[in-house]
Amino acid sequence: MPTNHPSPATLGQLRETGYRYRSVKQELRENLIARLQSDQRLFPGVRGYDDTVVPQIIHALLARHDMLFLGLRGQAKTRMLRMLPGLLDEWVPVLADLEVPDDPTQPMTGLGKRRVAELGGDTPVRWLHREERYHEKLATPDVTIADLLGEIDIVKHAEGRYLSDEATMHFGLVPRSNRGIFAINELPDLAPRIQVGLFNVLEERDVQIRGYPVRLNLDLSLVFSANPEDYTNRGRIVTPLKDRIGSVIRTHYPLTIGEGIRITAENAWVDRSAEKHKPESGSNGAAPRVVVPDYLHRVLEEAIAAARSSAHINQSSGVSVRTSIACLETIVSSAERRGILTREPIVVARVCDLQHVLTSTRGKIELMMADDSDRAEDQLVASLLGEAVKKAFDAIADVGDYEQLGMQFDQGLRLTVGDTASAAELVAGMKHVEGLTHAATEIANALELDASDPGMLASAGEFLLEALYVHNRLSKHAALGGSAYGR
Repeated sequence: MPTNHPSPATLGQLRETGYRYRSVKQELRENLIARLQSDQRLFPGVRGYDDTVVPQIIHALLARHDMLFLGLRGQAKTRMLRMLPGLLDEWVPVLADLEVPDDPTQPMTGLGKRRVAELGGDTPVRWLHREERYHEKLATPDVTIADLLGEIDIVKHAEGRYLSDEATMHFGLVPRSNRGIFAINELPDLAPRIQVGLFNVLEERDVQIRGYPVRLNLDLSLVFSANPEDYTNRGRIVTPLKDRIGSVIRTHYPLTIGEGIRITAENAWVDRSAEKHKPESGSNGAAPRVVVPDYLHRVLEEAIAAARSSAHINQSSGVSVRTSIACLETIVSSAERRGILTREPIVVARVCDLQHVLTSTRGKIELMMADDSDRAEDQLVASLLGEAVKKAFDAIADVGDYEQLGMQFDQGLRLTVGDTASAAELVAGMKHVEGLTHAATEIANALELDASDPGMLASAGEFLLEALYVHNRLSKHAALGGSAYGR
């Protein structure tokens, strides 16, 4: 965290700077306006929301509303919540040595008011960075009112303080977030009786602890996240609480395949060339560089998009963007393993690497009750991938143009491919099927791949064989070292 805060250390010095108090919501509003006027992105790195979600957030901030981000899992809700502090001033002054951050010029705590009254311009202040002004709580059934609002501190009471004195209180996360932003993730998981405790905070901005009216005119912005499923399955947001939340922001999954590809590619760990390994004996310790052709990105995103509309998958749970990211990383790992075993410095991902994404989808999709088994889940994902291969291939070629290749397999010809075979081995095997190398070159050109590169040619050739299989022109069987295409 930066330490180059402004220099004023007392209230008197602060006043000399012309400091102007602004509420947190006014601060967010004015800084948002400045950012919009300078054409800066509100959420850099978050794609696909510029015309849908971001305008909703802008309207809520301009209206100085508390917000609820409502959407299925993996829709960047928490990510956007954690970027909201970027709209706060970098530094704000607060009274020094207080449990609850309090503005020096307009204190709202009794202790703060007394300190300013006693010390006047000599009242010490400290500077709070924007990173310290964001607090987040994951809602769980065991969260208590004391966690959020506070509790009587028995030790302080035993020291002689009255129960009605603020100094007797141990304040919770909400008062400690004064002069900042407080977020609650998965709001419906909060017990209804605890949600009720937030009513006054949202509307009147005061808190009451153990029946004692501790009047704190809190200055903060409250934001929440929730999954629509939670309204009926895991819990619900009580109606009076929803009524007090100014704006509900609806999020969504990528609207186009291209958008999904960009989001996945930007968030997945695919460039591993910078990784350094401790060299073993006889090894240079360098992992191979993996290239994932665009068509494999498209196959993956087509499969995920199909999953989000499949009748076999519980759509109220959703299919997270994290699924796409994990699957792409697994594809890279499969190709990386092949390169390590074959000693290829550069390795191109192929269709055979798709089989391993099953490990990255398990547990990330929720099947309907009748289909709920590990085997059914794997079979469904394999089927979705097959349909995605078919769709991606049909976009660049007509499978009917390559039917003569399949006829050569009628006499018992089998071609084995696998995720441990090098590109050179696969290209050599393709030569046993007349015309396959030429056809693979055509497909590579259609995919804008360099057909003179053995890795690219092997990837295109295997894509063609898989397309013939999913179009029922070939069969595929498990074989030692991989899969065998045949009749």
